[in-house]
Amino acid sequence: MSASLLFSPYTLPSPNGGLALANRIVIAPMCQYASVGGLANDWHLAHWTNLLNSGAALLTIEATAVTEDGRITNGCLGLWDDATHAALEQHLHRARALAPHMPVCIQLGHAGRKASSAKPWDGGHLLGLDDAGWVTMGPSALPHLPTERAPQAMSVQDIADVQQAFVSAAVRAQAIGFEAIELHAAHGYLLHQFLSPLANQRDDAYGGDFEGRTRMVREVFDAVRAVFKGSLGVRISATDWVDGGWSVEETTRLSALLKAAGCDFVHLSSAGVSPLQKIAIGPGYQLPFAKAVKDATGMSTMGVGLITEPQLAEEALQRGDADLIAIARALLFNPRWPWAAAAQLGGQVVGKTCYLRSQPLHARHIFSNQGGGQR
Repeated sequence: MSASLLFSPYTLPSPNGGLALANRIVIAPMCQYASVGGLANDWHLAHWTNLLNSGAALLTIEATAVTEDGRITNGCLGLWDDATHAALEQHLHRARALAPHMPVCIQLGHAGRKASSAKPWDGGHLLGLDDAGWVTMGPSALPHLPTERAPQAMSVQDIADVQQAFVSAAVRAQAIGFEAIELHAAHGYLLHQFLSPLANQRDDAYGGDFEGRTRMVREVFDAVRAVFKGSLGVRISATDWVDGGWSVEETTRLSALLKAAGCDFVHLSSAGVSPLQKIAIGPGYQLPFAKAVKDATGMSTMGVGLITEPQLAEEALQRGDADLIAIARALLFNPRWPWAAAAQLGGQVVGKTCYLRSQPLHARHIFSNQGGGQR
């Protein structure tokens, strides 16, 4: 069997000399909707400990709100004050102590007009102001759904305040010890809303043409880059899947600008800003977006989206579609997905010796540099 690219090392760029990854498997951010008041709790401790023992190379913590009103739901994680900072730090440090070393990234975001939503299992609809909901804001006073109340159009001061909230959260993330930050400019949340002409109909410096609609993302990135010394990237919805919406070509242009500004990686997803989207969904359906950006810019790219089989991930890397493969729901279903992939592809993963006996006899070769176990 030829050497597996999925289990080859990779170094993400960063201002401090690069972030070494043991393989090419990234755990994509997945909202848990398990917080109260934005605080991390024992659910996150158990969840993160499980994923940190998965054998992947990088764990990305779920979308974490930079302001209280920027949460998607009232169950979303936050990093906006001393209390949310302390809870996240305590539980993450405890989880990291129970697993082999794995770098950790946090996704920082603001939901914009998609904030104040019910949890997915409660319908995901916009909550009324008389039903535990709160006032939302966006680039323009345009609702996500025609039946929903419109957000407040953000003033220039509102924009400055949100930018500062991203900076403050990034400073806290660095103090906690995160090795990487991913800014969330995808899935119809605030930064994506500024990018898309479907949500942004401003007539000032933050709207209109490509330069205006990308200004918010570029300014947030520049401000965070100035304070964060680890690897810094952006998750982008490469297309709205709607005629007249944000496009792959614009994504490539923005990625080139971000690279010039010091962006270390881009994570290419799609959709989320319009109910009119028509997604051509299938295994690996978003990989062409990662390849387009990688080919045009040479940036480190993460491919994601219905990559559930190890062979599909390996083939994507062999084709040069992306540098890293982000796995989400497949890892929720099977938190040892990287172990199974290593057994299939002839790779190795780092694991605690406590788990060594769990392997099938024919897969004993998959563990390397095992973490110590207790007597």
